[in-house]
Amino acid sequence: MHDNGVTLQKKVLQNLDIPYSYELAKRMEQYRSHPTLGYRPAGSKAEFETGEMLKTEMEKIGLSEVTKDAVTVDGWEFHKAALSYTNVAGETVSAELGAYQTTFVTDGPKEFSMMYLGKGTETDYHGKDVRDKLVLVEINQRDEWWINYPVYQAHLKGAAALIAVQSGGYGEIDDEALNAQDIAGPEDAPAFSISRKDAAGLLELLRDQEEITVTFDAESRVTRNCTTYNIVGKIPGKHPDRMVLLSAHYDSYFDGFQDDNTAVALMFGIAKALRDSGFQPNNTIVICAMASEEWGVVDSNFDWSTGAYEQIFTAHPEWVGKVIADLNFELPALAHGTRARIRSCYEYVSFLEEYLADLPNLTIAYPEETAVTSPIETWSDDFSMAIAGVPSMVNDFTGGSFMETHYHSQFDNDEFYDEQVYRLHHELFALLILALDETAVVPLQFSPVVQRIRKGLEQCREICYRADVAGQLGEKKRVLLEKIEELEILSDRALRRCREEYEAVEEYNRNYKQLLRDGKYDEAEKLFRQIRPLEQKLLARFQQEQDAFVRIDWYGNVLYPHEICSANLRLLGGAVRNLKEQRLSSALRKLYQVDNNAYAFNFDEEVYRHFTDYVFHQPKDRLKWGYGRLPEHENLYGTVKQLLQKEKQLEMLTGSGMKEMDYREEITSLEHACSKLVVSLMNIVQQMERSVTEIFEL
Repeated sequence: MHDNGVTLQKKVLQNLDIPYSYELAKRMEQYRSHPTLGYRPAGSKAEFETGEMLKTEMEKIGLSEVTKDAVTVDGWEFHKAALSYTNVAGETVSAELGAYQTTFVTDGPKEFSMMYLGKGTETDYHGKDVRDKLVLVEINQRDEWWINYPVYQAHLKGAAALIAVQSGGYGEIDDEALNAQDIAGPEDAPAFSISRKDAAGLLELLRDQEEITVTFDAESRVTRNCTTYNIVGKIPGKHPDRMVLLSAHYDSYFDGFQDDNTAVALMFGIAKALRDSGFQPNNTIVICAMASEEWGVVDSNFDWSTGAYEQIFTAHPEWVGKVIADLNFELPALAHGTRARIRSCYEYVSFLEEYLADLPNLTIAYPEETAVTSPIETWSDDFSMAIAGVPSMVNDFTGGSFMETHYHSQFDNDEFYDEQVYRLHHELFALLILALDETAVVPLQFSPVVQRIRKGLEQCREICYRADVAGQLGEKKRVLLEKIEELEILSDRALRRCREEYEAVEEYNRNYKQLLRDGKYDEAEKLFRQIRPLEQKLLARFQQEQDAFVRIDWYGNVLYPHEICSANLRLLGGAVRNLKEQRLSSALRKLYQVDNNAYAFNFDEEVYRHFTDYVFHQPKDRLKWGYGRLPEHENLYGTVKQLLQKEKQLEMLTGSGMKEMDYREEITSLEHACSKLVVSLMNIVQQMERSVTEIFEL
């Protein structure tokens, strides 16, 4: 790494041009679908124009093999949503609305009746006729339910469109904040967003009137199966088939300064510094500006990260087995908590901790030192890369208050730009590229994966005992406990093997690094060639792990299959105990947490079934990264509705002296579900045993 006494690290750090990155992030704001609000959504003209600008910029900073990789997405153009009405003072009031990815075109201003429907739940519609009307509802997507449920409920009731105002959760920074999220629903159930300030005037009128007349002028169109482009450039390395990938998305809601202009610009800034420093990498460095991260699929529960998914599964599946790491970037120009974090797949944690421990002094932007956290989450493009078989990481961006206050609103701008944080992220990841470039074999440590399996098994054992209501599981419990013990023993063997293998990997990489530092390039290359089979084995194992163990729950949390099953078993068994003890409220709180049964409490069965069935009855090309990763669903709709009815009966009988209710039917149903889950858990543990044996060659 030495060049005339000046380390390459210092040269790269000296060539980081933070003003350049900032200027590029600002330049991206000029491309917009909506004249004042911005928006560069999937498949839009604004997204295309941004991609063309980034392609030119890649060429300008000296990247090689600059290409546009065409990928298929569902496209969205949002041009306007303007609402006007007469207030209590007789004045005409105008409001600018945001939108969700649906189709609604008025062809100019059009009069509509508007009704207020509370939170937009099933009961809010009782006795109300909303056919061909605009429905105003209050939502809190972080703490209550996602936008698609009240939107589809309104659609089934015949509403022309739903207009949502945030009642907490997102856009809390200002009463004028609009919010946008992925709709995760069909394009023919239209939805828009309105600020709390603008909604207040409407609500004032609707307190005294069931309906008011408003004028609405909207143009929002979704088109299925559009072509968009991921923009790719390279810094060629000595080993063209060994790559480090840098990724960030250039589509956006509103201006998207933090999310994700600064991330794209950071990626370009690092690439420019590497080029300007004269860096001649061993690995090929690939820079990829991803389209369609925020949304890209109609009526799918997994409608974000479409561009990245298509890049690795369709455009360049051959990258799997060649890319040793994906460094993904999200919102890197503001502080998220008290320390910077690299959120990584389990397998890279050890290497990253060692990397951080050896860093020179960098920009001080946080009161605490940079740390590593795991696993990666579903919230950004690195998850799509990982499940394909590319070990991935991202600068952690979910801490702090930004997600509740500014995220996906027009207040995502440069007012909260933090140059020190931005510089630190440039430094952290530029030097990480250099560190990866001095590895001869991908530094994957698989022990944390096995440890998580082991921890989950301990929970399974505990829950198995707790869920055995009145001993009714019988022989099933004994067999399950035996299988758990067998997998625990096998996991211990796998853990020892993983640790031994990683010690060997570290030794190879230490030797390779030293040979490079000593200028013994021929010897280094000989060692590199010698251990190609080992690297292929480790990357293949990583991919096998993703297929075997990585699952998600109904809220996008990354879990292992036995964890999801045992959690449901714990909740259902607990609900049974609660009902036997006449503790209905406690039972309902537990059932609320099983799969997506929270929605059974507030929406009608057709809404509930639509957003359950569409996960299991759509092809892979619609479900993308979520395909096959949700386990079996426990449908409790009927049981929940019965218990809610009994809850109402109890409330009506308050004071009558009646203290007990007959829950025998519901208990029987839940006990059956528990028994079924035990069988599922047995099958899962058995399959995991086979997977552990195969993956770790035991």
